[in-house]
Amino acid sequence: MSGTEVKMDESFRDHIGTINDEGQRNFIHPKKPKGEFTNKRSILAGVLLVFMFAVPWIRINGQPFLLLDVLERKFIVFGNIFWPQDFYLLVFALLIGILFVVLFTVIFGRLFCGWVCPQTIFMEHVFRKIEYWIEGDRGQQIRLEKLPWNNPEKLRKKGFKAVIFWLISFIISNDFLMVIVGTEEWLQVVTDGPLAHMGNFIAILVFTSIFYFVFAWFREQVCIIVCPYGRLQGVMLDRQSVIIAYDYKRGESRGKFNKKENREETGKGDCIDCNQCVDVCPTGIDIRNGTQLECINCTACIDACDHMMEKVDLPKGLIRFASEESIAEQKEHRYSTRAKAYTVLLAILLVAMGFLLNSRTQVEATILRASGMTHFEKEGQIVNLYSYKILNKSGEIQQLDLKLLEPQGEIEFAGTPNMSLEVGTLVRGSFFVKLNPATLTTSQTKIKIGVFANGELIETISTNFNGPRVRTK
Repeated sequence: MSGTEVKMDESFRDHIGTINDEGQRNFIHPKKPKGEFTNKRSILAGVLLVFMFAVPWIRINGQPFLLLDVLERKFIVFGNIFWPQDFYLLVFALLIGILFVVLFTVIFGRLFCGWVCPQTIFMEHVFRKIEYWIEGDRGQQIRLEKLPWNNPEKLRKKGFKAVIFWLISFIISNDFLMVIVGTEEWLQVVTDGPLAHMGNFIAILVFTSIFYFVFAWFREQVCIIVCPYGRLQGVMLDRQSVIIAYDYKRGESRGKFNKKENREETGKGDCIDCNQCVDVCPTGIDIRNGTQLECINCTACIDACDHMMEKVDLPKGLIRFASEESIAEQKEHRYSTRAKAYTVLLAILLVAMGFLLNSRTQVEATILRASGMTHFEKEGQIVNLYSYKILNKSGEIQQLDLKLLEPQGEIEFAGTPNMSLEVGTLVRGSFFVKLNPATLTTSQTKIKIGVFANGELIETISTNFNGPRVRTK
Protein backbone atom coordinates (compact mmCIF):
# COMPACT_ATOMS: atom_id res chain seq x y z
CA MET A 1 0.00 0.00 0.00
CA SER A 2 3.02 2.31 0.27
CA GLY A 3 2.71 3.68 -3.26
CA THR A 4 -1.10 3.89 -3.28
CA GLU A 5 -3.07 6.99 -2.37
CA VAL A 6 -5.96 6.03 -0.11
CA LYS A 7 -9.21 7.89 -0.80
CA MET A 8 -11.28 8.48 2.30
CA ASP A 9 -15.05 8.83 2.37
CA GLU A 10 -15.63 12.48 3.39
CA SER A 11 -19.41 12.22 3.89
CA PHE A 12 -18.93 11.93 7.66
CA ARG A 13 -18.08 15.64 7.76
CA ASP A 14 -21.65 16.53 6.77
CA HIS A 15 -23.18 15.47 10.10
CA ILE A 16 -22.32 14.80 13.73
CA GLY A 17 -22.80 11.56 15.63
CA THR A 18 -25.11 13.05 18.27
CA ILE A 19 -27.82 14.01 15.73
CA ASN A 20 -29.67 11.38 13.70
CA ASP A 21 -31.01 11.72 10.15
CA GLU A 22 -34.31 13.13 11.45
CA GLY A 23 -32.48 15.89 13.34
CA GLN A 24 -33.27 14.39 16.75
CA ARG A 25 -30.90 13.78 19.66
CA ASN A 26 -28.94 10.58 19.14
CA PHE A 27 -27.71 9.27 22.48
CA ILE A 28 -24.31 7.63 22.31
CA HIS A 29 -23.67 4.49 24.33
CA PRO A 30 -19.90 3.94 24.21
CA LYS A 31 -18.48 0.59 25.14
CA LYS A 32 -16.60 0.49 28.44
CA PRO A 33 -12.92 1.07 27.57
CA LYS A 34 -10.13 -1.07 28.99
CA GLY A 35 -6.39 -0.88 28.56
CA GLU A 36 -3.14 0.86 29.45
CA PHE A 37 -4.19 4.39 28.54
CA THR A 38 -7.57 4.00 30.23
CA ASN A 39 -5.83 2.97 33.46
CA LYS A 40 -3.51 5.98 33.30
CA ARG A 41 -6.41 8.33 32.64
CA SER A 42 -8.33 6.84 35.58
CA ILE A 43 -5.39 7.44 37.93
CA LEU A 44 -4.98 11.02 36.72
CA ALA A 45 -8.74 11.62 36.98
CA GLY A 46 -8.74 10.32 40.55
CA VAL A 47 -5.94 12.70 41.52
CA LEU A 48 -7.69 15.65 39.85
CA LEU A 49 -11.04 14.84 41.47
CA VAL A 50 -9.45 14.74 44.93
CA PHE A 51 -7.75 18.05 44.16
CA MET A 52 -10.98 19.65 42.87
CA PHE A 53 -12.91 18.83 46.04
CA ALA A 54 -9.97 19.70 48.31
CA VAL A 55 -9.28 23.13 46.73
CA PRO A 56 -11.86 25.10 48.78
CA TRP A 57 -10.35 23.77 52.02
CA ILE A 58 -6.67 24.34 51.23
CA ARG A 59 -5.13 27.34 52.98
CA ILE A 60 -1.89 29.19 52.21
CA ASN A 61 -0.77 31.67 54.88
CA GLY A 62 -4.31 31.67 56.24
CA GLN A 63 -5.87 32.48 52.86
CA PRO A 64 -7.83 30.11 50.56
CA PHE A 65 -5.87 28.44 47.79
CA LEU A 66 -8.54 29.62 45.33
CA LEU A 67 -11.43 32.03 45.79
CA LEU A 68 -13.33 33.72 42.96
CA ASP A 69 -15.71 36.06 44.78
CA VAL A 70 -17.21 37.96 41.84
CA LEU A 71 -19.80 39.84 43.93
CA GLU A 72 -17.18 41.23 46.32
CA ARG A 73 -14.70 41.62 43.45
CA LYS A 74 -12.15 39.68 45.49
CA PHE A 75 -10.02 36.96 43.91
CA ILE A 76 -7.50 34.76 45.71
CA VAL A 77 -5.12 32.60 43.69
CA PHE A 78 -2.42 30.50 45.39
CA GLY A 79 -3.12 32.40 48.62
CA ASN A 80 -2.53 35.84 47.04
CA ILE A 81 -5.37 38.36 47.07
CA PHE A 82 -6.19 40.24 43.88
CA TRP A 83 -8.57 43.16 43.50
CA PRO A 84 -10.03 45.05 40.51
CA GLN A 85 -6.93 47.29 40.66
CA ASP A 86 -4.92 44.24 39.57
CA PHE A 87 -6.89 43.90 36.32
CA TYR A 88 -3.72 44.25 34.26
CA LEU A 89 -2.48 41.01 35.82
CA LEU A 90 -5.67 39.28 34.70
CA VAL A 91 -5.04 40.45 31.15
CA PHE A 92 -1.52 39.01 31.24
CA ALA A 93 -2.78 35.77 32.80
CA LEU A 94 -5.42 35.38 30.08
CA LEU A 95 -2.84 36.02 27.35
CA ILE A 96 -0.53 33.42 28.86
CA GLY A 97 -3.40 30.93 29.25
CA ILE A 98 -4.57 31.36 25.66
CA LEU A 99 -1.04 31.11 24.28
CA PHE A 100 -0.34 28.03 26.39
CA VAL A 101 -3.48 26.33 25.06
CA VAL A 102 -2.50 27.25 21.49
CA LEU A 103 1.06 25.98 21.98
CA PHE A 104 -0.14 22.79 23.69
CA THR A 105 -2.61 22.14 20.87
CA VAL A 106 -0.04 22.82 18.14
CA ILE A 107 2.26 20.21 19.69
CA PHE A 108 -0.08 17.67 21.30
CA GLY A 109 -3.47 18.23 19.67
CA ARG A 110 -6.58 18.12 21.85
CA LEU A 111 -4.95 16.08 24.63
CA PHE A 112 -6.15 18.54 27.30
CA CYS A 113 -9.79 17.71 26.51
CA GLY A 114 -9.47 13.99 27.00
CA TRP A 115 -7.18 13.95 30.02
CA VAL A 116 -7.59 17.12 32.12
CA CYS A 117 -10.80 18.99 31.17
CA PRO A 118 -13.31 18.95 34.10
CA GLN A 119 -16.16 18.15 31.70
CA THR A 120 -14.41 14.96 30.59
CA ILE A 121 -13.20 14.10 34.09
CA PHE A 122 -16.72 14.17 35.53
CA MET A 123 -18.48 12.72 32.47
CA GLU A 124 -16.17 9.78 31.75
CA HIS A 125 -14.78 9.01 35.21
CA VAL A 126 -17.78 9.70 37.44
CA PHE A 127 -21.15 9.76 35.67
CA ARG A 128 -20.29 7.29 32.91
CA LYS A 129 -18.87 4.76 35.40
CA ILE A 130 -22.02 5.02 37.52
CA GLU A 131 -24.03 4.43 34.34
CA TYR A 132 -22.01 1.27 33.60
CA TRP A 133 -22.62 0.11 37.16
CA ILE A 134 -26.40 0.63 37.00
CA GLU A 135 -27.28 -0.09 33.35
CA GLY A 136 -24.41 -2.30 32.22
CA ASP A 137 -22.14 -2.02 29.17
CA ARG A 138 -22.99 -0.78 25.69
CA GLY A 139 -25.19 -3.73 24.60
CA GLN A 140 -27.19 -3.72 27.83
CA GLN A 141 -27.72 0.05 27.65
CA ILE A 142 -29.00 -0.15 24.08
CA ARG A 143 -31.36 -2.97 25.05
CA LEU A 144 -32.63 -0.92 28.00
CA GLU A 145 -33.27 2.09 25.76
CA LYS A 146 -35.48 0.00 23.47
CA LEU A 147 -37.72 -1.12 26.34
CA PRO A 148 -41.00 0.79 26.83
CA TRP A 149 -41.16 3.28 29.70
CA ASN A 150 -43.75 1.18 31.54
CA ASN A 151 -41.20 -1.63 31.88
CA PRO A 152 -40.33 -2.11 35.60
CA GLU A 153 -36.64 -2.75 34.92
CA LYS A 154 -36.28 0.45 32.88
CA LEU A 155 -38.17 2.53 35.43
CA ARG A 156 -36.09 1.14 38.30
CA LYS A 157 -32.70 1.62 36.65
CA LYS A 158 -33.44 4.98 35.04
CA GLY A 159 -34.98 6.32 38.25
CA PHE A 160 -32.10 5.13 40.41
CA LYS A 161 -29.59 6.63 37.98
CA ALA A 162 -31.42 9.97 37.97
CA VAL A 163 -31.34 10.15 41.77
CA ILE A 164 -27.62 9.33 41.91
CA PHE A 165 -26.84 11.82 39.13
CA TRP A 166 -28.80 14.54 40.94
CA LEU A 167 -26.99 13.88 44.25
CA ILE A 168 -23.59 14.05 42.58
CA SER A 169 -24.59 17.23 40.75
CA PHE A 170 -25.63 18.67 44.13
CA ILE A 171 -22.22 17.81 45.60
CA ILE A 172 -20.40 19.38 42.64
CA SER A 173 -22.53 22.54 42.90
CA ASN A 174 -21.66 22.88 46.59
CA ASP A 175 -17.97 22.55 45.79
CA PHE A 176 -18.37 25.13 43.03
CA LEU A 177 -20.18 27.52 45.40
CA MET A 178 -17.41 27.16 47.99
CA VAL A 179 -14.89 28.41 45.43
CA ILE A 180 -17.09 31.47 44.84
CA VAL A 181 -18.20 32.45 48.37
CA GLY A 182 -15.61 30.63 50.49
CA THR A 183 -15.93 27.72 52.91
CA GLU A 184 -16.87 29.97 55.86
CA GLU A 185 -19.88 31.40 54.05
CA TRP A 186 -20.85 27.93 52.82
CA LEU A 187 -20.68 26.49 56.34
CA GLN A 188 -22.87 29.36 57.51
CA VAL A 189 -25.47 28.40 54.89
CA VAL A 190 -25.38 24.78 56.08
CA THR A 191 -25.64 25.57 59.80
CA ASP A 192 -28.26 28.33 59.52
CA GLY A 193 -30.40 26.50 57.00
CA PRO A 194 -31.48 27.46 53.46
CA LEU A 195 -34.23 29.86 54.54
CA ALA A 196 -31.68 32.14 56.22
CA HIS A 197 -29.57 32.32 53.03
CA MET A 198 -32.05 32.06 50.18
CA GLY A 199 -29.68 33.66 47.67
CA ASN A 200 -26.96 31.06 48.18
CA PHE A 201 -29.51 28.24 48.39
CA ILE A 202 -31.07 29.26 45.07
CA ALA A 203 -27.57 29.44 43.56
CA ILE A 204 -26.91 25.86 44.68
CA LEU A 205 -30.17 24.67 43.11
CA VAL A 206 -29.39 26.49 39.86
CA PHE A 207 -25.87 25.02 39.70
CA THR A 208 -27.24 21.55 40.52
CA SER A 209 -29.81 21.78 37.73
CA ILE A 210 -27.19 22.93 35.23
CA PHE A 211 -24.74 20.15 36.14
CA TYR A 212 -27.50 17.54 36.05
CA PHE A 213 -28.67 18.73 32.63
CA VAL A 214 -25.11 18.68 31.27
CA PHE A 215 -24.12 15.24 32.57
CA ALA A 216 -27.47 13.47 32.27
CA TRP A 217 -28.65 14.75 28.88
CA PHE A 218 -26.39 17.24 27.06
CA ARG A 219 -23.19 15.24 27.75
CA GLU A 220 -20.68 15.05 24.88
CA GLN A 221 -22.47 17.87 23.04
CA VAL A 222 -20.66 20.29 25.37
CA CYS A 223 -17.42 19.27 23.66
CA ILE A 224 -18.91 19.18 20.17
CA ILE A 225 -21.26 22.17 20.10
CA VAL A 226 -20.61 24.51 23.04
CA CYS A 227 -16.87 24.42 23.73
CA PRO A 228 -15.03 26.89 21.45
CA TYR A 229 -11.77 24.98 21.86
CA GLY A 230 -13.01 22.15 19.65
CA ARG A 231 -13.86 24.60 16.89
CA LEU A 232 -10.54 26.38 17.16
CA GLN A 233 -8.38 23.28 17.06
CA GLY A 234 -8.78 23.05 13.28
CA VAL A 235 -7.00 26.38 13.01
CA MET A 236 -4.30 25.52 15.53
CA LEU A 237 -3.37 22.04 14.32
CA ASP A 238 -0.80 21.46 11.59
CA ARG A 239 0.82 18.43 10.01
CA GLN A 240 3.41 18.25 12.79
CA SER A 241 0.84 18.22 15.64
CA VAL A 242 0.72 14.98 17.61
CA ILE A 243 -2.85 13.67 17.59
CA ILE A 244 -4.62 10.35 17.93
CA ALA A 245 -4.27 9.09 14.39
CA TYR A 246 -5.16 5.99 12.42
CA ASP A 247 -2.21 4.68 10.40
CA TYR A 248 -4.01 4.31 7.07
CA LYS A 249 -0.75 3.37 5.34
CA ARG A 250 -0.66 0.23 7.41
CA GLY A 251 -4.40 -0.32 7.97
CA GLU A 252 -5.88 0.03 4.47
CA SER A 253 -7.53 -1.60 2.80
CA ARG A 254 -9.73 -2.95 5.55
CA GLY A 255 -11.01 -6.46 5.70
CA LYS A 256 -12.45 -8.91 8.20
CA PHE A 257 -9.92 -11.15 9.91
CA ASN A 258 -9.47 -14.68 8.60
CA LYS A 259 -6.70 -16.62 10.32
CA LYS A 260 -6.34 -18.93 7.30
CA GLU A 261 -5.40 -16.17 4.85
CA ASN A 262 -2.26 -14.10 4.35
CA ARG A 263 -3.50 -10.50 4.49
CA GLU A 264 -0.49 -9.13 2.62
CA GLU A 265 -1.04 -11.52 -0.30
CA THR A 266 -4.75 -10.66 -0.49
CA GLY A 267 -3.99 -6.91 -0.46
CA LYS A 268 -5.55 -6.31 2.97
CA GLY A 269 -4.13 -3.98 5.58
CA ASP A 270 -3.95 -4.61 9.32
CA CYS A 271 -7.37 -3.05 10.05
CA ILE A 272 -9.75 -5.98 10.55
CA ASP A 273 -12.79 -3.65 10.43
CA CYS A 274 -14.01 -4.80 13.85
CA ASN A 275 -15.52 -1.35 14.59
CA GLN A 276 -14.30 -1.49 18.20
CA CYS A 277 -12.67 1.94 17.89
CA VAL A 278 -16.09 3.37 17.00
CA ASP A 279 -17.97 1.50 19.73
CA VAL A 280 -15.76 2.89 22.53
CA CYS A 281 -15.68 6.49 21.27
CA PRO A 282 -17.52 8.81 23.72
CA THR A 283 -18.35 11.27 20.91
CA GLY A 284 -19.43 8.63 18.37
CA ILE A 285 -16.84 9.20 15.63
CA ASP A 286 -14.79 6.84 13.48
CA ILE A 287 -11.15 7.79 14.04
CA ARG A 288 -10.26 6.03 10.78
CA ASN A 289 -11.83 8.96 8.94
CA GLY A 290 -9.00 11.21 10.08
CA THR A 291 -8.83 14.27 12.35
CA GLN A 292 -12.27 15.50 13.42
CA LEU A 293 -13.37 18.31 15.73
CA GLU A 294 -15.40 15.80 17.81
CA CYS A 295 -12.24 13.88 18.81
CA ILE A 296 -11.17 14.74 22.38
CA ASN A 297 -8.04 12.54 22.33
CA CYS A 298 -9.34 10.35 25.14
CA THR A 299 -7.30 7.34 23.82
CA ALA A 300 -10.21 4.90 24.24
CA CYS A 301 -9.84 3.91 20.58
CA ILE A 302 -6.13 3.20 21.06
CA ASP A 303 -6.83 0.74 23.87
CA ALA A 304 -9.64 -0.94 21.92
CA CYS A 305 -7.53 -1.28 18.77
CA ASP A 306 -4.44 -2.53 20.63
CA HIS A 307 -6.59 -5.17 22.34
CA MET A 308 -7.89 -6.43 18.99
CA MET A 309 -4.41 -6.40 17.44
CA GLU A 310 -3.18 -8.60 20.28
CA LYS A 311 -6.08 -11.02 19.76
CA VAL A 312 -5.29 -11.47 16.05
CA ASP A 313 -1.51 -11.47 16.62
CA LEU A 314 -0.80 -8.24 14.72
CA PRO A 315 1.47 -5.38 15.88
CA LYS A 316 -0.12 -2.79 18.16
CA GLY A 317 -0.12 0.90 17.28
CA LEU A 318 -2.48 0.88 14.31
CA ILE A 319 -4.17 3.77 16.15
CA ARG A 320 -1.64 5.77 18.15
CA PHE A 321 -0.29 9.17 19.08
CA ALA A 322 1.33 10.44 15.88
CA SER A 323 1.43 13.42 13.56
CA GLU A 324 -0.10 13.45 10.10
CA GLU A 325 3.34 14.03 8.64
CA SER A 326 4.90 11.07 10.45
CA ILE A 327 2.21 8.70 9.11
CA ALA A 328 2.02 10.06 5.56
CA GLU A 329 5.76 10.41 5.05
CA GLN A 330 7.06 7.86 7.55
CA LYS A 331 9.03 10.56 9.36
CA GLU A 332 9.79 11.11 13.02
CA HIS A 333 7.95 13.90 14.81
CA ARG A 334 9.53 17.35 14.46
CA TYR A 335 9.15 20.48 16.59
CA SER A 336 7.75 22.89 14.00
CA THR A 337 8.88 26.49 13.47
CA ARG A 338 5.46 27.72 14.54
CA ALA A 339 5.70 25.79 17.82
CA LYS A 340 9.15 27.25 18.46
CA ALA A 341 7.86 30.79 17.86
CA TYR A 342 4.96 30.22 20.27
CA THR A 343 7.39 28.84 22.85
CA VAL A 344 9.59 31.93 22.69
CA LEU A 345 6.58 34.25 22.97
CA LEU A 346 5.20 32.26 25.89
CA ALA A 347 8.55 32.45 27.68
CA ILE A 348 8.62 36.24 27.23
CA LEU A 349 5.10 36.60 28.66
CA LEU A 350 5.95 34.35 31.62
CA VAL A 351 9.00 36.46 32.44
CA ALA A 352 6.90 39.63 32.20
CA MET A 353 4.21 38.10 34.41
CA GLY A 354 6.82 37.10 36.98
CA PHE A 355 8.20 40.64 37.03
CA LEU A 356 4.72 42.15 37.51
CA LEU A 357 3.87 39.75 40.32
CA ASN A 358 7.19 40.37 42.04
CA SER A 359 6.78 44.16 41.83
CA ARG A 360 3.17 44.06 43.06
CA THR A 361 2.78 45.59 46.53
CA GLN A 362 0.39 44.41 49.24
CA VAL A 363 -0.70 47.99 49.81
CA GLU A 364 -1.50 50.23 46.85
CA ALA A 365 -1.17 53.98 47.46
CA THR A 366 -1.98 56.92 45.21
CA ILE A 367 -0.96 60.46 46.19
CA LEU A 368 -1.89 63.48 44.07
CA ARG A 369 -1.56 67.19 44.62
CA ALA A 370 -5.01 68.72 45.00
CA SER A 371 -6.17 70.06 41.63
CA GLY A 372 -7.17 73.73 41.43
CA MET A 373 -5.25 74.55 44.61
CA THR A 374 -2.16 76.71 44.63
CA HIS A 375 0.47 76.91 47.31
CA PHE A 376 0.07 79.21 50.25
CA GLU A 377 2.22 80.47 53.09
CA LYS A 378 1.56 79.68 56.73
CA GLU A 379 3.73 80.51 59.71
CA GLY A 380 6.70 81.18 57.46
CA GLN A 381 6.37 77.87 55.58
CA ILE A 382 5.17 77.06 52.06
CA VAL A 383 2.19 74.68 52.13
CA ASN A 384 0.66 72.39 49.47
CA LEU A 385 -2.49 70.27 49.80
CA TYR A 386 -2.46 66.60 48.68
CA SER A 387 -5.07 63.85 48.52
CA TYR A 388 -4.31 60.18 49.12
CA LYS A 389 -6.02 56.88 48.43
CA ILE A 390 -4.67 53.66 49.98
CA LEU A 391 -5.97 50.13 49.37
CA ASN A 392 -5.07 47.18 51.59
CA LYS A 393 -4.61 44.23 49.18
CA SER A 394 -2.98 41.97 51.77
CA GLY A 395 -4.67 39.36 53.91
CA GLU A 396 -4.17 41.14 57.24
CA ILE A 397 -4.91 44.46 58.95
CA GLN A 398 -2.37 47.16 58.08
CA GLN A 399 -1.38 50.08 60.32
CA LEU A 400 -0.41 52.77 57.83
CA ASP A 401 1.52 56.02 58.02
CA LEU A 402 2.81 58.64 55.56
CA LYS A 403 6.15 60.35 56.09
CA LEU A 404 8.03 62.96 54.09
CA LEU A 405 11.38 61.47 53.09
CA GLU A 406 12.84 64.24 50.90
CA PRO A 407 13.40 67.16 51.41
CA GLN A 408 13.20 67.89 55.10
CA GLY A 409 9.72 69.09 56.03
CA GLU A 410 6.47 68.19 57.72
CA ILE A 411 3.24 66.36 56.93
CA GLU A 412 0.03 67.44 58.63
CA PHE A 413 -3.18 65.47 58.07
CA ALA A 414 -6.44 67.28 57.45
CA GLY A 415 -8.67 66.07 60.24
CA THR A 416 -8.15 62.80 62.13
CA PRO A 417 -7.05 60.11 59.67
CA ASN A 418 -8.11 56.47 60.01
CA MET A 419 -4.92 54.68 59.01
CA SER A 420 -5.87 51.26 60.32
CA LEU A 421 -6.97 49.35 57.21
CA GLU A 422 -9.00 46.17 57.35
CA VAL A 423 -8.45 43.51 54.68
CA GLY A 424 -9.65 44.77 51.30
CA THR A 425 -10.66 48.22 52.55
CA LEU A 426 -9.86 51.57 50.97
CA VAL A 427 -9.05 54.76 52.86
CA ARG A 428 -9.15 58.28 51.41
CA GLY A 429 -8.04 61.57 52.88
CA SER A 430 -6.00 64.74 52.57
CA PHE A 431 -2.82 66.11 54.10
CA PHE A 432 -0.64 69.22 53.93
CA VAL A 433 3.07 69.22 53.15
CA LYS A 434 4.98 72.10 54.76
CA LEU A 435 8.44 73.08 53.54
CA ASN A 436 10.87 75.79 54.55
CA PRO A 437 11.19 78.32 51.69
CA ALA A 438 14.97 77.96 51.92
CA THR A 439 14.71 74.38 50.64
CA LEU A 440 12.94 75.45 47.44
CA THR A 441 15.28 76.04 44.50
CA THR A 442 12.60 76.07 41.76
CA SER A 443 8.90 76.74 41.48
CA GLN A 444 8.34 72.96 41.27
CA THR A 445 10.32 70.84 43.68
CA LYS A 446 10.36 67.03 43.61
CA ILE A 447 9.40 65.54 46.96
CA LYS A 448 9.34 61.89 48.10
CA ILE A 449 6.68 60.55 50.43
CA GLY A 450 7.11 57.17 52.11
CA VAL A 451 4.19 54.83 52.69
CA PHE A 452 4.73 52.75 55.82
CA ALA A 453 2.77 49.62 56.76
CA ASN A 454 3.19 48.28 60.29
CA GLY A 455 6.29 50.46 60.63
CA GLU A 456 7.95 49.15 57.44
CA LEU A 457 8.53 51.26 54.33
CA ILE A 458 6.67 49.54 51.51
CA GLU A 459 6.48 52.21 48.82
CA THR A 460 8.04 55.54 47.91
CA ILE A 461 5.96 57.99 45.87
CA SER A 462 7.45 60.98 44.06
CA THR A 463 5.34 64.04 43.31
CA ASN A 464 5.67 67.79 42.72
CA PHE A 465 5.58 70.56 45.31
CA ASN A 466 4.61 74.00 44.02
CA GLY A 467 6.23 77.08 45.48
CA PRO A 468 6.78 80.73 44.64
CA ARG A 469 8.73 81.48 41.51
CA VAL A 470 12.42 81.66 42.43
CA ARG A 471 14.11 84.73 41.03
CA THR A 472 17.53 84.26 39.52
CA LYS A 473 20.17 87.00 39.45
